[in-house]
Amino acid sequence: MTHYEYKPKMVCAKKIDFDYEDGKIYNVKFTGGCNGNLKAIGKLVEGMDAQEIADKLEGNTCSFKETSCADQLSKALNECIAEQGSAMH
Repeated sequence: MTHYEYKPKMVCAKKIDFDYEDGKIYNVKFTGGCNGNLKAIGKLVEGMDAQEIADKLEGNTCSFKETSCADQLSKALNECIAEQGSAMH
């Protein structure tokens, strides 16, 4: 299992942590942001396919912003998936 830390941009959350193994994500934790909603996202995505989550959350916005914490999670997951893919070659 690989642990990832991601610094989101243009959102209230300051950091996203998660573990990645065999294409799935675990232990998603947001630091900062809307505590209850972000805990709920972590519970909902626990053990799910990382690419499926990234595809569903990509482009989600918050208020007047062009992004959201969920969208930033999708960016973190896409980065993780790309790194894992390049590590396999």
